[in-house]
Amino acid sequence: MRLGLALGYWGRGPDAGHVPLAVAAERLGYDSVWTAESWGSDAFTPLTWIAARTSTIRLGTGVAQMAARTPAATAMHALTLDHLSGGRVLLGLGLSGPQVVEGWYGRPFPKSPLTATREYVDVVRQVLRREGPVEAAGRFHPLPYRGPEGTGLGRPLKSITHPLRPDLPVLLGAEGPKNVAQTVRIADGWLPLYWAPSRPEVYGEAVRKLPEGFMVAPLAQVRVCDDVAEGLLPVKAMLGFYIGGMGHAARNFHADLMARMGYEEQARRIQELFRAGRREEAVLAVPDDFADEISLVGPRERIAERLVAWRAGPVTDLLAVSPDPHTLRVLAELNS
Repeated sequence: MRLGLALGYWGRGPDAGHVPLAVAAERLGYDSVWTAESWGSDAFTPLTWIAARTSTIRLGTGVAQMAARTPAATAMHALTLDHLSGGRVLLGLGLSGPQVVEGWYGRPFPKSPLTATREYVDVVRQVLRREGPVEAAGRFHPLPYRGPEGTGLGRPLKSITHPLRPDLPVLLGAEGPKNVAQTVRIADGWLPLYWAPSRPEVYGEAVRKLPEGFMVAPLAQVRVCDDVAEGLLPVKAMLGFYIGGMGHAARNFHADLMARMGYEEQARRIQELFRAGRREEAVLAVPDDFADEISLVGPRERIAERLVAWRAGPVTDLLAVSPDPHTLRVLAELNS
């Protein structure tokens, strides 16, 4: 099982510790470093900054939001950074939810998310393969554009720049079983947001029949500490925000996933508290058991024991969310 460092997205401003942390992770033998985006900092620019200060660690978007860019623009970002970094890019994509897609990007959330994702990946792959001009008669991502208010003058184009790697890996963030099944069919890897080693069935049968070389790279908060309950508080804070605030009460993919993992009543309670402005209570309402099974928290010996289950399943890459150099070093030692 390879290790990755997940830096996420910026908060109020850039985190001065991200680049030193990525450099330290490379020295410790970490295979990859990942950045994200929500409605603030973008995923590609910080990776470019990190690429200039590292030499071997792979550079992943975990995830770049599909609504933020057309698929051709995303392919341009990826092939550009892949050249500049010497072939180190892992392109992780995610659809996000209706609140972000419509509220931030000003685009309609697709009525058929699976179709929209499939079309998006197809265009990205066409650009990267550069076998001919890109053409797609899709419902959501047609090329050339022939829809309303168009001039009708568009013509298929082929990238001027030759991609460094036509098979640059494409990974997808997916939560529902149908989405996961499609991810296994059309992508090179899967980025689960919550992964519990004891519950692979939550994501459907596709997880049991993965192609050779397929990446399964879940995020997991990792913290070496003496007090497990205290160490779980950042995990619960993250879960409280995603389950309570990342989505509408009637359509929240994160809450739905928590419910499928056996915590439906608690998920709905977290949503109620968060919507009522009682955010601290929402965080405390996250069950310790749920936070614990999707993270690696506690003394060194406890993390060592729990890593056995992570290695035994389909996970190929553990993406550690940890701003603590000591924790990153201990994890590298335990995984060696």
